[in-house]
Parts: sequence; C-alpha cells; structure tokens
Amino acid sequence: MKRLLYLFCVVVLYSCNYFENKKIYSEDLLNEELQTIDWNSVDEYPSFSLCDSLSAKVERKTCFTTTLLKHVNQYLALQKIVVSQDIEDTIALKLAIDKKGVIKILDVKAKTETRSAIPKIDSLLRYSITTLPKIFPAIKRGQQVDTEFVLPVAILIE
Repeated sequence: MKRLLYLFCVVVLYSCNYFENKKIYSEDLLNEELQTIDWNSVDEYPSFSLCDSLSAKVERKTCFTTTLLKHVNQYLALQKIVVSQDIEDTIALKLAIDKKGVIKILDVKAKTETRSAIPKIDSLLRYSITTLPKIFPAIKRGQQVDTEFVLPVAILIE
C-alpha cells in the first residue's frame, strides 16, 4: 500500500508540469513569423488587366514587363527627337508601384552622352509612365504590397 501511495505521489508531482500552460506572447509569434517570410519576392507580381488571363507567375511577370516596355517604347517612338549623333543606350528606370497601383519613377540612369543629346529624356520617360493603363499592385500573403524594380529601356536613335 505504501508503494502504491508513493507511486501515486510521484505521478501527481511530475504530472503537474503537464497541466502547466506555457505563455505565448503575440510579439514572439509575430517575430518568428516575420523571420520566415522571404521579403525579396512576392506571391503575385504587379499586373495589367491584359495579363490577368495568365496563370503562371513567370508568365504574368513577363506579360507585365513586356506591356510596360512596349508602352514606353511606343510613346518614345511618337516623339520627334532630333539628335546630331547616333545614340545607343540602355536607360535603367527604377520604378515603384505602391499598394494602390500608382507607379512612379524613382531614378533614371542614362549615359552622360544620352542626357546631353536628349535633355528632356527624363520628362519624356516620366510622362510615358503616367499614361499607362491601370496597374494592379503586387500581392504578398494575400495583401497588396509596395514594390520596386528596375526596367531597362533600350534607346536607339540613328
């Protein structure tokens, strides 16, 4: 009987830890979750309504960048740009698209020769971006997010 009582006391003492609730802090959960997220990629890239029919992530990204480049190039082709020498350059447009789908140019990197030959290249590029059709923002974990990327625009004027 003493053995049974002893065994019962041991079981009760050690089982108290079983019923103990561990405190989980929401801040700890949030920090743990934030560390597991890949912040350099999105679940869905920004998109135009033209690209909505595509299902693959890579196809949608290609459609978006192709549509964007095509629009900028068409706008530049309509401009009467007169130069005294041939220009061949790839301009790097750093773009930002916010959560509402508003696009803006953050930076324009071009050769010095291109800037001196076409002094208004920045304003032409900025205006071409403002005439784009509606953009749907990128999606990360079901939420619309801000994105930034660099778009290379080839300039060839003879």
